[in-house]
Amino acid sequence: MIQRIQTIYLLLAAIVSGGLIFMFELYTTPEGVKVFINDTTYEYIAFLTSALFSIVSILRYKNRKSQFMLGRLNIILNFFLLGFFVYLSLNLSGETAVSEKGIGMLLPIVSIVFLALANKAIKKDEDLVKSVDRLR
Repeated sequence: MIQRIQTIYLLLAAIVSGGLIFMFELYTTPEGVKVFINDTTYEYIAFLTSALFSIVSILRYKNRKSQFMLGRLNIILNFFLLGFFVYLSLNLSGETAVSEKGIGMLLPIVSIVFLALANKAIKKDEDLVKSVDRLR
């Protein structure tokens, strides 16, 4: 059933990964240039892959095991993105020149939260179906 709560969570994760990344800057260089996701290639591909995983997971509503597995892969991908952004923010020096970190670096955290909530709801549905099958 597509009208479940995990669909909303997955849709919100897809919006965060595929839409909000274009609105918020990742960081500002010491020269004052704002760097958006369009300026970086690998992060751009990783965010769009994360959004694609969320959309495919929504469409796999009949197979909850693959939906759960795609959610886990998506969480792992977002952890890699988050780790890369932490590494990047530690290398943006703030000692000699002021560089500002943007809110775009925190978007993988928001996506991870939505994906974890979706996986929890998928697991709850799977447990409910298993308990009903035991009664037959």
